[in-house]
Amino acid sequence: MSDASKKEEQAKPGLPTLEQVSSGGVVFQHGPSGIEVALISVGKPARWQLPKGIVDPGETPETTSVREVQEETGITATLVEKIDTIEYWYVGNKAGQRVRFHKFVHFFLLAYESGDIGQHDWEVNEARWVDLQAAKELLSFKSERQALEKAERMLENFNG
Repeated sequence: MSDASKKEEQAKPGLPTLEQVSSGGVVFQHGPSGIEVALISVGKPARWQLPKGIVDPGETPETTSVREVQEETGITATLVEKIDTIEYWYVGNKAGQRVRFHKFVHFFLLAYESGDIGQHDWEVNEARWVDLQAAKELLSFKSERQALEKAERMLENFNG
């Protein structure tokens, strides 16, 4: 669906609106050429993004962030601090009905602990460590590039 038709569909009166909350993170490690971050490729056509997923009932955004990073990248990471919450709208399907989602995504800075980035779950095409500067170019969404840039500024002051 084109951007114009997506906007047109979002503007249609009568579409039910649902709130959706996800959480994820910028996972970093110190690589041979500097700071690297974990990115995932999902979908067809493939798009590169930060690992994230739906906050389950009874779960905090912080817990979800660590869980989703582990599921989508195969690595264990420690929560450092909150980066930002982004917000956007999109139209999708829920139980066979077109709905408008009001999405909130909490992003956290996480430090790599252990694990193999190749051990990601089935929802992910590929997970890889990417140099911080290259990651900015690779990310598909502007809001995620902005979260990564905020994380970069936070890392300048991080002593972990």
